[in-house]
Amino acid sequence: MSNRVRSQTLQERAERYFPGGVNSPVRAFRAVGGAPPFIDRAEGAYLYDADGNRYIDYFGSWGPMILGHAFPPVVEAIQRAARKSSSFGASTASEADLAERIASCYPAIEKMRFVSSGTEATMSAIRLARAATGRKIVVKFEGCYHGHADGLLVKAGSGVATFGIPGSAGVPEEIAHLTLALPYNDLAAVEAAFAAHPDAIAAIILEPVVGNAGCIPPAAGYLAGLRKITANHGALLIVDEVMTGFRVALGGACELYSLDPDLVTLGKIVGGGLPVGVFGGKRRFMDLLAPLGPVYQAGTLSGNPLAMAAGLATLGYLQEHAAEIYARLEAASSALAEGVAGEASRAGVALATNRVGAMWTWFFTAAPVANYGDAAKSDTAAFGRFHHAMLDQGIWLPPSQFEAAFLSTAHTDADITATIAAARKAFAGC
Repeated sequence: MSNRVRSQTLQERAERYFPGGVNSPVRAFRAVGGAPPFIDRAEGAYLYDADGNRYIDYFGSWGPMILGHAFPPVVEAIQRAARKSSSFGASTASEADLAERIASCYPAIEKMRFVSSGTEATMSAIRLARAATGRKIVVKFEGCYHGHADGLLVKAGSGVATFGIPGSAGVPEEIAHLTLALPYNDLAAVEAAFAAHPDAIAAIILEPVVGNAGCIPPAAGYLAGLRKITANHGALLIVDEVMTGFRVALGGACELYSLDPDLVTLGKIVGGGLPVGVFGGKRRFMDLLAPLGPVYQAGTLSGNPLAMAAGLATLGYLQEHAAEIYARLEAASSALAEGVAGEASRAGVALATNRVGAMWTWFFTAAPVANYGDAAKSDTAAFGRFHHAMLDQGIWLPPSQFEAAFLSTAHTDADITATIAAARKAFAGC
């Protein structure tokens, strides 16, 4: 699939206005080389670029499109809402309607607040944790990405890992030193951090299933261990489910791993593909927010009616068809992930496959991947060749070794068969 002339022209134009020609760094294909296709439209499991090429989509707008692109009930809900106005700057019933659906799936979320991005959600949750505890230090884990707020870019995953950046320029040392970045899946390191900083750690924040260093599941007992440590030391546990929320189960990783955190952050699926974030948790913490308490947080477009409509349509459909949807996603994701892994084995290509539900990563390494250090040993050049070989056959994977791939309900058995066949050809060049 070499005809991307129109996309190349559009990329050159974009570079005149945007750094790198993009509005989010991982879109730039710098990790895999070449110029990215420009998308014209999408439907179901497919993307169509400006040159008329069709791709089977396995990044789904980086996670939100669990029901596929342009899912009719979601499109119709957005259209109905837009006819009433795209924003009011005042409260609407739809905000509480969506909150009810979220709370019914997440018992840990007794109260919540809508924001416009995952970054806002995690930033606000940390501010709340610091206010609740009177402490400053936050523990995060290497390779976990929680948005681009200053204190969270220390050893972050996602685009930071993709570009080989240890943190970010522009983050003052005075802020960076308040974040402790520890290896994921290592409880001893967490215990040591609390011992070294007694009564100073406000919270632990983590992706319960890492998705921004590639898909890395928690080791047995790891999440329960973190819950015990934070409870023993009077710190809060913040579970960042921006990616895993409604993805790995209807109640996300909290349901899948029987986890009861103090605060939860959500995004992506919860907004049905529109910009939205949520932070919520135990009532005693959420009531510290203004206007009830001293913690200030605000947003002009928070609870935007279009996002609420899209979220209601998406979560409503997921709740109504949960048993069927999650069983299908599990079976299809397993068939795809294992099918491609089998082709790699037959081709003699070293590949470690991690999967939780409908998210997975093929790491180009022979060793198991249990943390960011393991993921970083992957052969990124081989991944880049594989990515382009798949793209040329109409299969669009996330353009970074350090990103999770996603499946939707719109993917068919034929899509999966075609993807495995494409991988067979791609591995020949790796």
